[in-house]
Amino acid sequence: MSERIDQQLKAIATVADVARMVGLSRARFYQLQRAGVFPWPVYDVRTRRPVYMEDQQRECLEVRRRNYGINGRPVLFYARRLATPLTNRRPAKERPAATPRAAHRHADAVENLRGMGLARVTAEQVETALRAEYPQGTEGVDEGTVLGRLFVRLHRQNS
Repeated sequence: MSERIDQQLKAIATVADVARMVGLSRARFYQLQRAGVFPWPVYDVRTRRPVYMEDQQRECLEVRRRNYGINGRPVLFYARRLATPLTNRRPAKERPAATPRAAHRHADAVENLRGMGLARVTAEQVETALRAEYPQGTEGVDEGTVLGRLFVRLHRQNS
């Protein structure tokens, strides 16, 4: 065990490194440091960064292993949650078969047609109606004319 710990240790380690070693976020590590559970770091004179020397790293790992802070008080560390098994999850909702590109490309047309009274029109219906009405594409055709023809076609289909 101590051989594995020694492999983890560095000559000097940042607060983030030590927090990762003990399995905590930096924020929680700082919180426990202020409470006296973990030792305070030393500061590098040149960079003014807080760092932990090897013996301090060992001390932090020992605190985590024993659940006993350097302040002489016991401390409980929460274990990370395991991933929820797939069997306990809610079934995923079925999504419409619309391709995101078609839905995005025809979003304005769908919105306009819904405003004209076709409350249940979908991007797929708009795509199909466009291909039927304008097999060569809508380039050069007025947008109002396109919407009018789509409305008539889709209204007939839904009636």
